[in-house]
Amino acid sequence: MRIVSGRLKGRRLIAPKKLPVRPTTDMAKEALFNILNNRIRFQELEVIDLFAGIGSISFEFISRGTQRVTAVDANIDCIKFLTKTSEELDLDLDIIKSDVFEFLEKTTLKADLIFADPPYDLPTEEFEKIENIIRERSLLNEEGVLIIEHSKHTSLQHINTYSEQRKYGNSVFSFFKTQS
Repeated sequence: MRIVSGRLKGRRLIAPKKLPVRPTTDMAKEALFNILNNRIRFQELEVIDLFAGIGSISFEFISRGTQRVTAVDANIDCIKFLTKTSEELDLDLDIIKSDVFEFLEKTTLKADLIFADPPYDLPTEEFEKIENIIRERSLLNEEGVLIIEHSKHTSLQHINTYSEQRKYGNSVFSFFKTQS
């Protein structure tokens, strides 16, 4: 896994094999960030990375100049890896150890972009719950976007705030707008 662009371009993220993660592939991540490059100014964003895992998405945002990135994951080994890597790279990453659903129910943070990469085998209702909590609690700023990464075997097009999706191999990025 590598950081594909920005000031940390080319840096490798080598996570221990024991971590229960399925990092976004470099190809899919590069495609996603090419889409975002044409839509947003990274320096002005506040980002929340849910199910952050090894932080591949978080570190990509920081590399591109995003000032505030919050990474949320429940796994203590992922949190340790995020903390160690942030320290080694001298990065300011807010790291929160929490169940994502509990975090969403309790947080007072708002973001311009929320990225969620839950386990692909999560039931569809749980994917819907992510969008529902974010919408009901108004966790996205005006003009904010939620992006959920999921398997090509999962469809989220029925959700009211759905706006589009992009497929890359087995991965799909579904985009949701702030207002329904």
